[in-house]
Amino acid sequence: MEFDYIIVGAGSAGCVLANRLSADPAVSVCLLEAGPQDWSPLVHAPAGVAAILPTRHVNWAFDTVPQPGLDGRIGYQPRGKVLGGSSSINGMIYIRGHHSDFDDWAALGNPGWSFAEVLPYFRKSEMSHRGACDLHGEDGELYVGQIEAHAATHAFIEAGKQAGHRHNPDFNGVEQEGVGQYDVTIRDGRRWSTATAFLKPVRARHNLTVLTGAHAERILLQGKQATGVQVRIKGRSSALKVRKEVLLSAGAFGSPQLLLLSGIGTEAELKPHGIAVQHELPGVGQNLQDHPDVVQCYKGTDNSLLGYSLGGSLKMGAALAQYLARQRGPLASNFAEGGAFLKTDAALARPDVQLHSVVSMLDDHNRKLHWGHGFSCHICVLRPKSLGSVGLQSADPAAPPRIDPNLLGHDDDVQTLLKGYRMTREIMAQAPMARFGLKDIHAANLHSDEQLIELLRQRSDTIYHPVGTCRMGHDEGAVVDSQLRVHGIQGLRVVDASIMPTLVGGNTNAPTIMIAERAAEWVAQA
Repeated sequence: MEFDYIIVGAGSAGCVLANRLSADPAVSVCLLEAGPQDWSPLVHAPAGVAAILPTRHVNWAFDTVPQPGLDGRIGYQPRGKVLGGSSSINGMIYIRGHHSDFDDWAALGNPGWSFAEVLPYFRKSEMSHRGACDLHGEDGELYVGQIEAHAATHAFIEAGKQAGHRHNPDFNGVEQEGVGQYDVTIRDGRRWSTATAFLKPVRARHNLTVLTGAHAERILLQGKQATGVQVRIKGRSSALKVRKEVLLSAGAFGSPQLLLLSGIGTEAELKPHGIAVQHELPGVGQNLQDHPDVVQCYKGTDNSLLGYSLGGSLKMGAALAQYLARQRGPLASNFAEGGAFLKTDAALARPDVQLHSVVSMLDDHNRKLHWGHGFSCHICVLRPKSLGSVGLQSADPAAPPRIDPNLLGHDDDVQTLLKGYRMTREIMAQAPMARFGLKDIHAANLHSDEQLIELLRQRSDTIYHPVGTCRMGHDEGAVVDSQLRVHGIQGLRVVDASIMPTLVGGNTNAPTIMIAERAAEWVAQA
């Protein structure tokens, strides 16, 4: 089989690319996805994230190598393995990042990536509940709205204001700093993944082939030219040929892994696995950046909060009936309804921590359940100084990659997280939260810096925002150029969060969609 374009990975970027490129009836597009169709009801009901997150259901559920900064613990990295990729299993929060993040990319030598230049591509995708304006779009495929939030979410926002923080009604507006309710990719009580928004409406196009259960094993090369992809479907490997370009959209773990399996990387990484170097590119898999995160977890006396109890079971039964009938109620929520962007030092130019309030007890990625009802709050460091890497554990394409995010490897990250932790405690101590009878189940009696730092090392992990492993740039460590072409290889681009040279200050799904919008134009014009 031969196509003009082969896209590896039907996630946040891949579904956008498939939509935009197949809009030209003169070209043929093949979209490969290792996971299944997005038929699971847990994908489409927003509350299903609570069940997907801790399991292997439509989830790669990767582990990291032991993390010295986390007292040697093994971290957990859920990623979507289904049409829509991680946009089908994420928390559905729509955040672009701070305006200056993109100006930073441009300043690093990447023309075309300043905020003024990427804003039209954010707006192009967006169907915002706010309507069209200078900062928002209303004609795009990606629905961005707000849900009917829980009383505890409104209380958290009011508590933030009483703690001295400004109310921010739009984190994607002129200013990011403040406390408020998140915009979400939920429409009429259903998750609005990139598969729903971008892929489903165009599946019938004659020039678009979507293959699920299709695990890419390596990129086929003829010298320094990408000629196709070797893919395994139903236990058999076959070669798909490409006339124009192979586009890697397998994410911050999958894209560097596939490059390495194809012999693109360093001899030091490839030789131990018996892989011959086809193209020396030292940056592949380096520069892994992720937001280190800790969750404050509270048990409460108010059983309107989500949780496990006899009374709660009856309420959830009623909530299920309400959701099935009208797509309303608790199951139409992503649970992480409110949050904040805060500065741990007033002199900072932009927020350096982000909070996500959650209307249930969330412990160890929901892998550890507690009897009763409660509330949680994530605190994450937005621009960590710790850098990690992605490599190979085996030459077997079915083996998971070696993931080392090096979380809390830099002491500055620990100190920033500690300050954010104390600021969050201050918000939670304000009067509006009192009615819920909340008690910290992990740190009620911990107060000194030493005690809290030890707690941070014992309880921190990722908040699921890995980026940077195929970094954009023009220096020796860069993997792709500013138009996302792999340095030194013809007909090959990377289009996903792995190309980010630095982390954005916020959730990474919206920027990944923007990256695909930006790249689609360059690919079509090539």
